[in-house]
Amino acid sequence: MIRLATWIVVSLLLTAGIAWLVSLPGTAMIEVAGYRMQPRLGLAAFVVAAALAGVILAWSILRRILDAPRYFAKLNRERRRDAGVAALSDGFVALQAGDPGRARVLAREARSNLPRNHAAQLLEARSDLALGDMQSAREHYRALISNKKTAVAALAGLYEQARTQGRTDAALSFAQKAVALSPQTRWASDAVLDDLTRRGQWELALASVNAEAAVTREEKMLKRRKQAVIETALAREQVDTNPLSALDHATLALKLVPDFVPAALIAARIQSNRGDVRKAMSLLRRVWRATSHPHVATLYANAQPGASAVDRLKRVRELIDSPPASRPAAIVLARSAVDAYDWATARAALANHVATDPTQAVCLLMAEIEDGQNADQGKAREWLARAVRAPADPVWIADGITSDEWEPTSPVTGALDAFEWRVPLSTANGRGEPRPLGERLPAPVGPPPAVPAPAAAETPLAPPAGAQ
Repeated sequence: MIRLATWIVVSLLLTAGIAWLVSLPGTAMIEVAGYRMQPRLGLAAFVVAAALAGVILAWSILRRILDAPRYFAKLNRERRRDAGVAALSDGFVALQAGDPGRARVLAREARSNLPRNHAAQLLEARSDLALGDMQSAREHYRALISNKKTAVAALAGLYEQARTQGRTDAALSFAQKAVALSPQTRWASDAVLDDLTRRGQWELALASVNAEAAVTREEKMLKRRKQAVIETALAREQVDTNPLSALDHATLALKLVPDFVPAALIAARIQSNRGDVRKAMSLLRRVWRATSHPHVATLYANAQPGASAVDRLKRVRELIDSPPASRPAAIVLARSAVDAYDWATARAALANHVATDPTQAVCLLMAEIEDGQNADQGKAREWLARAVRAPADPVWIADGITSDEWEPTSPVTGALDAFEWRVPLSTANGRGEPRPLGERLPAPVGPPPAVPAPAAAETPLAPPAGAQ
């Protein structure tokens, strides 16, 4: 409605203007090529306006004629661009679908239609790499390095190619260049970090992790975990040469991850050796409540140097409720009770775990109890035989390798934070068990934790005279 009213008002104003112009008195003299005209003033205005309109129309037609080659060239460029973009899109889809041959054909078509588009050359390089044409892929990637926009992508391709060919030094060099260009590139920073941790350069590794950007909650948690692992590795490295610095690193690791068991063990051992037994016990008590890790309870029992077996049993009873709520707690309590020759307490601690699928540690402890309390060699041998077929207990394991002590990196792949405390599930030596790490592990940090159960070949200690 408003538009209609506006159109009517404008039309009326235009009509009134034309009527006013026609009604103007007077004449105008126009002389062209010897011809003289004296039309009325309004008519002269119309003539001038018509002449101007004719000139404008003629110029418009002439300009279109002159611009025709440029116009058709523009249409051709747009057509080639549309064809190149379509080929580029279809090429990436083909590469993702597992058809690198068709992807390379489409990439070359896209490059012919889009000569300045570096994505087409990147697609061709990726296709060459997937087809195994390493020389062509390397040439494309090296051509892309000169452009700031594609340098990191080209380095990623060269890094992947070097890893495929087993050239680890070259792959690391490409990753370092990518970090220098873009420090927040995740694949490059991870590659540099893996190399630093594999070589044990923990200070540089910590600086690399500190420089990583973390935006989401998951990224922040992962970054704190890496920092805690590296701080613990520094503590392990300095525990013998500089205990105070090692304690600082372990404490910082616990601030990052409060229930990180390896850091808690190192910190508690150093505090115990320095005479801060209460601090060590308080730390171990807190970590035990969060994790129920048997090494924590074992170290808690041995926090006071020179304590007798009876004192260690009392200390374990302070930490573990009776009856124990979990199998690790039961094993630790039974181990302390056996060391103190308190057979009744040891048997009671394992009572809930003997009847239902006992593990190897439970079977070995029961063999000790039977041999020490009743001197029944038959029952002891029966428990030893059951231990051979019993399920395994949790251990530190990484890539099929088991260890009594936590390690910051995997001995197989060198991956950071690879060791997990769990029951071995996969077989690595064909006999149903992962391979022990053996001599390839470094020496344990600090005094080693007590073993939950003795080996089957060990002979139980005889109780002292008069012991109940």
